[in-house]
Amino acid sequence: MENHDDLRGIISAIPSQGRTILGIDGLSRSGKTTFVEQLNEILKKEGIAYHIFHIDDHIVERNQRYHTGSEEWYEYFHLQWDVQWLSENFFERLTHDKQLNLPFYDSHMDNHDWKTVTLPKTGLIIVEGVFLQRKEWKGFYHHIIFLDCPREKRFMREAETTKQNLEKFEKRYWKAEDYYMDTFCPVDSADIVLKT
Repeated sequence: MENHDDLRGIISAIPSQGRTILGIDGLSRSGKTTFVEQLNEILKKEGIAYHIFHIDDHIVERNQRYHTGSEEWYEYFHLQWDVQWLSENFFERLTHDKQLNLPFYDSHMDNHDWKTVTLPKTGLIIVEGVFLQRKEWKGFYHHIIFLDCPREKRFMREAETTKQNLEKFEKRYWKAEDYYMDTFCPVDSADIVLKT
């Protein structure tokens, strides 16, 4: 992730009018947060207006994504977010709306705090998260970067206490990741793939 030539190319291609929507896709612990922090510094130096969204800020309450009667991987991929609501009230509005009213999830309270976000008139809108190239969302980005990192390496980045619940990884996270990689082929469809 130290070579930013491709990234600078995307930044230099940002039109002087309008907004460019950039998706930073990658599986859990692939380095998305670190990458976005680096991108944040580049944009500041270049003086480009931008806003960063983390898709995990907009997940649903626990009772909608756990113990629903569906398989755990299905809950993680299909129920973690209200995919259709985000399509209509977030993604479809990114290019043109001046403001968005969005629910931000509070994990401690297991509820949402609604906030109004003001978007720059021109510049870069970054959406960071997992499963961004699912069919409902893929058409909304101008560019997609996929951070490609082996499962073993990503697992080593987990907290020690988290690693102990291996069954949850096997039933929930890894099955969903395999489904995403096999069904939507995000490595093949991304504009840029970075090994992390």
